Amino acid sequence: MSIQPLPVAPARSIHFAEVLMARASITPKDAGCQSYLMYKLEKLGFSCEKHTINGVSNLVARWGQGPNHFAFCGHTDVVPPGPLDKWKSPPFSPVISQNKLYGRGAADMKTGIAAMLAATERTTDSLDGSKVSFWWLITSDEEGEAEWGSKWIAEYLASKSVKLDMCLVGEPSASATTGEPSASATTGDTIKIGRRGSLSGTIHITGKQGHVAYPKTAVNAIHKASNVINALTQHPFDKGSDDFPGTTLQITHVETGSFTDNIVPSAVRVEFNVRYSWQFDQKGLSTLLSSIINSVDPEAQVSFSRPCETYLSKPKSNAEYCLIACVEKAIRGATGRYPVVSTSGGTSDGRFFASEHTQVVEVGVPNTTIHQINEHIHVSDLLTLEDIYTDILKCVGGR
Repeated sequence: MSIQPLPVAPARSIHFAEVLMARASITPKDAGCQSYLMYKLEKLGFSCEKHTINGVSNLVARWGQGPNHFAFCGHTDVVPPGPLDKWKSPPFSPVISQNKLYGRGAADMKTGIAAMLAATERTTDSLDGSKVSFWWLITSDEEGEAEWGSKWIAEYLASKSVKLDMCLVGEPSASATTGEPSASATTGDTIKIGRRGSLSGTIHITGKQGHVAYPKTAVNAIHKASNVINALTQHPFDKGSDDFPGTTLQITHVETGSFTDNIVPSAVRVEFNVRYSWQFDQKGLSTLLSSIINSVDPEAQVSFSRPCETYLSKPKSNAEYCLIACVEKAIRGATGRYPVVSTSGGTSDGRFFASEHTQVVEVGVPNTTIHQINEHIHVSDLLTLEDIYTDILKCVGGR
């Protein structure tokens, strides 16, 4: 009689990812994800608080009472799935096919949370609670306006006089960086140590309506807007540095109201967005942009929205308390290579925790399919991330 091998239990991070991905937590809904995390974390000795602020769910959990404060930051919310008939399988019914995990949140970022939960289970017994305070900071409002999520959590910690030393953000950070056409993104190939700032603007430009056959009796608001747009897009912003890409401005929308082909439009609304480097802050950039606009059209009205400041984490001299060094060492151990250090990409909740005191590093699975139909990652990328997080935790809080 032949002996049949016992079935191999799936890695815990895969199971956790499937549990979380099965919950339709579209911003700002949490759909029970944080209750599940609380259940798992409390079993490991965490003290958990759940706060609902203006419809946003926020989880604040703590283990240990040490002076060195380390936090894992993430979000349980996901973007809407889009047309359901375009998905190979239901977006909230995770499926593994050809070693790829499909479903909404597979990349952004329920697998990051799953990997951290698995790493937490693997390492809690070996952490020194007198040396480290280990925090979980999770929100359901990262993909939305982000007013009552991580921003609120950061303010809540400050009100409790908690000052984080290190913050690991589980956003999908990996992207093919070799420049070779055949290269593909793999977990650990890139980490983010900062992000450019972001500022959106709205310009209202007025003219005088008239008949297109008599242009001398009218003032074309589109023509005025074109001059303003040219001034903005041709302004010589900074080119950036080794740490930061340069400042860029993009026109995102132009609106003139109802269209009639024989009427000169009397008003135009122009929307734009600026991604800016460390050389600017919100106030200085707003002043510069207003000056550019009003130098072309003194009557133009401009307003700004959705500000996100820049941040950049720099290595600490003490390697034991340098998150960047711990992350690089963990990636080297799990993959055999060192990561590319980057500040590219969109905004991140890391900005709410970053400061001169707090190091913030983002490391996660590949970002190739985030927000897409049939979002997916390779299972091996999730397993690698679990190992990386495990070694990071041992580095920052091990006995």
